[in-house]
Amino acid sequence: MPSDATALAQAILSGDTSAGAAMEEALSAADRLSALGAVAWLDAAAGRAAAAEFDALALASPRRQAVFAGVPTLAKDLGGPFAGLPLRLGSGMIEPMAAGESRLAAEFRRAGLLPFGLTTSPEFGLSLASEPAIGPIARNPLEPSLSPGGSSGGAAAAVAAGIVTIAHATDAGGSIRVPAACCGLVGLKPGRGSVVEGPDFGNHLGGIASEFAICRSVRDAARLFPVLSGAARDPRRFAVDPRSLRIGLLTETEPATDPLRRVAVELAAETLSRNGHRLSPLGWADISAQAEASDRIFRAIVTVNLAAFVTEAGLDPARAEPLTQRVIAEGQATAATAFWQVLAELPQVGHVLSGLFQSVDVLLTPMLTGPPRPVGWLPVTETDTDRHFSALSGFAPLATLANVSGFPAITLPFGADGDGLPLPVQMIAPRGAEPVLLALAALLEGEGRWSRPMGDAA
Repeated sequence: MPSDATALAQAILSGDTSAGAAMEEALSAADRLSALGAVAWLDAAAGRAAAAEFDALALASPRRQAVFAGVPTLAKDLGGPFAGLPLRLGSGMIEPMAAGESRLAAEFRRAGLLPFGLTTSPEFGLSLASEPAIGPIARNPLEPSLSPGGSSGGAAAAVAAGIVTIAHATDAGGSIRVPAACCGLVGLKPGRGSVVEGPDFGNHLGGIASEFAICRSVRDAARLFPVLSGAARDPRRFAVDPRSLRIGLLTETEPATDPLRRVAVELAAETLSRNGHRLSPLGWADISAQAEASDRIFRAIVTVNLAAFVTEAGLDPARAEPLTQRVIAEGQATAATAFWQVLAELPQVGHVLSGLFQSVDVLLTPMLTGPPRPVGWLPVTETDTDRHFSALSGFAPLATLANVSGFPAITLPFGADGDGLPLPVQMIAPRGAEPVLLALAALLEGEGRWSRPMGDAA
């Protein structure tokens, strides 16, 4: 399989392969690698039909010139719907739902991507593991005893294993970035309002959720972003010299990031410094209040939103997983005045973080405090929601900050540990600065510190 979606699209455009052949390879890989649990549902007939239709287009057709023309992909079983792909949201409470096409799904297709199935997500996306009780359990292709993360864990497993080269994903509390970090991939969470969404998912979870994709390369993310944003971002919106940025370097987290992953952030900073960027060391005290507020706001929004959804849809909470039942109960027990007070904090997080971005242009931080966790580390039988949400923030203490503030963030691997697992770093920037993040990420990727071949899962 080509190295990334860009290479596959170029091979299809040049005639070295076809969309039909690429689809057959994806379907074969999905079957061969089914034990990884990456794919929750697929429609082989629909995938083959879409590929055949694409191959029948005239060479001059605009669809054949799209950035990812003829490339197979998978959608997440959570988020804006793709027509023909019945969502269950990872839940036994939900009968498979036929839905219309979201605006984002239409843009995926306009990019030339051919969706043929859905990836595994935890029930309602409540976890940083992807192990819904209805199955399948998603496993990490780098080491199947480990989790690929969540809630876009199935998407990350599918991309890392070589089933597809790019996959739709969503991120409300790190759900693109954590799986990408666990699997050695690139995960961009666009800033609030930066990509097309809706009609129903556009303000999902009060605006803290974003949709994009999990990618094999920075160039794939950079080629997809202008399509999903409607146009390339205006570089004047980030009025600094991109050749000499002020990098706020944060290696300290609470709980502490392990030494190897902290050193990876320091090495990434050295690379940026050698390339003309200026480092400005920061401490946990500079960001801790906003990180803690973001976790608190994320939890309140998630619990109340789910309680409201279950009521509106007339669902029976008794059919949900034990953890989900407790989350629903927590949301139902939240008083409107208490929830309003939490929501009032949301713009303050962005306001304070904007103040920090007066002295630095980009934050460089750890993504995870340690290596990918074992399968089963976040059991769906958990009934202590305090313990569950504490585990999420303990694994990715700077994940929800980008969601609540609405700022864009990106993660990518910058080396490997002694077990061959990725050492991810994260960068966060002000709104409108996705191109800056992508440029810096490309610079780091160019160091070649992570070179594990994709698609080699047994």
